Amino acid sequence: MLRRHILLATAAGLAAPATLRAQGTWRPERPVTIIVPWAAGGSTDQMARIVAAELEGPLGQRVVVVNQPGASGSIGTRNAMEAARDGLTWAAGAAVDVGCYKVLGLLDTQLSDWHLFFAVANVNILVANPQSGFRDFGAALEALKSRGQGIGVATAGVSSAGHNMMEALRAATQLQYRHATYDGGNPAMIATVSGETPLGAVLLVEAAEMIRARRLIPLAVQAENPVTLAAQGNVPAIEIPSVRRWIPGIPAPLNYFGIWAPKGVPQNVVATMTQLWTSTIANSQRLKDYANARAALFTPLHGQQAHDEAWKMVRQTAWLYFDGGKARVSPDTLGIQRL
Repeated sequence: MLRRHILLATAAGLAAPATLRAQGTWRPERPVTIIVPWAAGGSTDQMARIVAAELEGPLGQRVVVVNQPGASGSIGTRNAMEAARDGLTWAAGAAVDVGCYKVLGLLDTQLSDWHLFFAVANVNILVANPQSGFRDFGAALEALKSRGQGIGVATAGVSSAGHNMMEALRAATQLQYRHATYDGGNPAMIATVSGETPLGAVLLVEAAEMIRARRLIPLAVQAENPVTLAAQGNVPAIEIPSVRRWIPGIPAPLNYFGIWAPKGVPQNVVATMTQLWTSTIANSQRLKDYANARAALFTPLHGQQAHDEAWKMVRQTAWLYFDGGKARVSPDTLGIQRL
């Protein structure tokens, strides 16, 4: 058994990039944990498991994904914040959540408190159960304007991408809706498929397979232009219209997903992950294929560039919460200016 462990360790060391075998680089002695603060099967979970698999070889150590859902993702994120700052515990999710937790009074943290490493940018979508009677976004919009308080819309919870989309729609059109919250995008998507709610506001990556299976009707994406869901097997490509066909000018910043560690972890951890993001993640065919199959964007950003890109959506979303009466802290007191 000892010989087997030595052989495995040697093989892992040989497989690692030369940069990681250099003196002073980070070589974790125990498994690395990525906390997904949402239920299994959602967009964050999907992305995190691919990233974990890509990092294991170069790090020479297991990278374990643990789901800790609850309180709109703040419970798992808090656990990552409170863990020892040794690089062995990371959080995953949408950067906009981390940027808005303090505005919502959920967690005392901001985007600048974290070392950010992004993998993909996802698009929000409004989908309908085939039995709901909604065949296009225009029909759903009129219904939400006239009788929205009785129409349930499933989302992954307060601060989720789907909730942010619905709040942007509400701000632009004064529609109403009954917010049905779930612990993650996958449960919200399943609720819409089952007919528990007639509508769901989730991420396209979460709804893609059910759209292809015709168990969900794609109404509109929150994007500047229409988005095409790639053909797969016998299913042809599906073009999904932009919400801007009906609501010109509605904000559509990109929603970045990745992993992050709190500031204060050793510098060699940050340096090593930066090297891996440039050499391994930026060339990951698995992430590229995942993004292409589910109409996401492959965005292997890190550092200040990641912060600056994510900040655009934080600025939009924080003020949507404030204007909608959901903020506990005014964004301007946190240095978040209107977009």
